[in-house]
Amino acid sequence: MKIGVPKEIKNHEYRVGMTPAAAHELCHHEHRVYVETNAGAAIGFTDEDYRQAGASILGTAREVFDAAELIVKVKEPQAVERAMLRPDHTLFTYLHLAPDQAQTDDLVRSGATCIAYETVTDRTGRLPLLAPMSEVAGRMSIQAGAHCLEKAMGGRGVLLGGVPGVSPAKVAIIGGGVVGQNALAMAVGMGAQVTVLDRNMDVLRMLDNLYGNRISTLFSTAQTLDQAVTESDLVIGGVLIPGASAPKLVTRDMIQRMPEGSVIVDVAIDQGGCTETSKATTHDAPTYVVDGVVHYCVANMPGAVARTSTLALNNVTLPFVAALANKGAVQAMKDDPHLLAGLNVSGGKVTYREVAEATGHPYTDPKSLLGS
Repeated sequence: MKIGVPKEIKNHEYRVGMTPAAAHELCHHEHRVYVETNAGAAIGFTDEDYRQAGASILGTAREVFDAAELIVKVKEPQAVERAMLRPDHTLFTYLHLAPDQAQTDDLVRSGATCIAYETVTDRTGRLPLLAPMSEVAGRMSIQAGAHCLEKAMGGRGVLLGGVPGVSPAKVAIIGGGVVGQNALAMAVGMGAQVTVLDRNMDVLRMLDNLYGNRISTLFSTAQTLDQAVTESDLVIGGVLIPGASAPKLVTRDMIQRMPEGSVIVDVAIDQGGCTETSKATTHDAPTYVVDGVVHYCVANMPGAVARTSTLALNNVTLPFVAALANKGAVQAMKDDPHLLAGLNVSGGKVTYREVAEATGHPYTDPKSLLGS
């Protein structure tokens, strides 16, 4: 199969859909890999590295899209990239369609087969292609939050771990999933006073057994969430409903009652954000202030540590890319229901229920398309 790897063009996005090692693996199995020039240069993967792996280097994204049948990316295609998609293309990348009407409409019009990393499942019902980036984003959320708490950044001027004789910062983590667990590990390691909220008692028991009296765990209700948010110096939003828009758990009223200079890091921003005051930001301008509260809502947080993120992502995507290349998209999804769970748009139809509900498109059962 002909596989294309364009250079990412989202603001400050330095990750790349395929490493030279992954390209070598696919070329070894007689697939042809086309990489846009300098696609991985920012993180140390040169064009020569890809050539030595067996890939061909092309000068523009247009050439890559024209040459390829399977497009492997990291972030959702931007408008100029969506215009290059054809009905015979298979697109494999993060999409986050539920809060993105324009992208959904364009992908439907393209007729392409669009498989989203973030809704591919595994045997336990987890999201293996989302997990490594959630791990990165969860750890980064504390790093970013601690920086934003500095007075020069608009924060309260609070050191996350405090010092002898001075209390540490209070951190509330909403959601005990992959993001929350990784944020928790960093926050505890930095000496913060941490509260984790979740509605899954098994998750809360696990965290309590792991950390004991170093943290507090709360079953998330409107009351406990309100209290935790309004009393915290730093709030981490890590909630997720696979494929759907994130629920707006933190209200404008809560924001107004938070301490002046406190910080919210909304890791759920790719799915629309979990606070009523969240809007996507970029690494160029990562924060804004609402009612005295600093909001950090960067939609591609892992892009800041692009080499680590690229290697972690390729570790989990390569087997799926290989299956798509070896079998073709239809047969690969017939053989693997977990890959089929990643199908969001195909042949002009929306095939993921939550995306259809969020964007107003009719829902089509993906299984009905596999024979076409």
